[in-house]
Amino acid sequence: MNIGIFGGTFNPVHKGHVSALKKILSAVSLDRVLVLPDRIPPHKSAEGLVSGSDRLEMCRIAFSGIENIEISDWELKNEGKSYSVITLRHFHEVFSEDKLYFIMGSDMLASFESWYRYEEILTLCSLICVSRSQEDTDRLEGYADKLRAKGGEVIIVPVEPFEISSSQIRDMLKKNLDCTCYLDENVVQYIMAKNLY
Repeated sequence: MNIGIFGGTFNPVHKGHVSALKKILSAVSLDRVLVLPDRIPPHKSAEGLVSGSDRLEMCRIAFSGIENIEISDWELKNEGKSYSVITLRHFHEVFSEDKLYFIMGSDMLASFESWYRYEEILTLCSLICVSRSQEDTDRLEGYADKLRAKGGEVIIVPVEPFEISSSQIRDMLKKNLDCTCYLDENVVQYIMAKNLY
């Protein structure tokens, strides 16, 4: 089987995450995708991070319409920062007969060579990177070629640009602005009911 690993802070999970995953599923043959909210992201400040259980539930709601998606709390249950190599070692062992695909955004690929044990990551999985424009794709192919030269497999998948970030959505929520164009309406209801952000 081909198994996708889609990690992220998902604080909150938004329509850009969902549409990117749908595009990836139409471009790459994946039998199953594990969505993993991370405990403490190593690349980002964790300021304003709501609880893992809330982010897990928002992911369940947002991705519920896509087949063969499993929301996993594996990273949330682990102590310390959520280093991708540790997650991939675990799932490489669990799915030893299967092929893993690690899904990332374009900013992640650009900084990939600074990741903890990035060369080991290339031996554990193939990388799928989303690109938001042709210009982005051209730039990313340069990074991808460097990783391919080290034996890595990198697939670039063009997706529709999503012009807002989770941090901008959090600011809108704080100001009680309507976010339904950016968030699943059931996610909005969950956020309001729990008084998140």
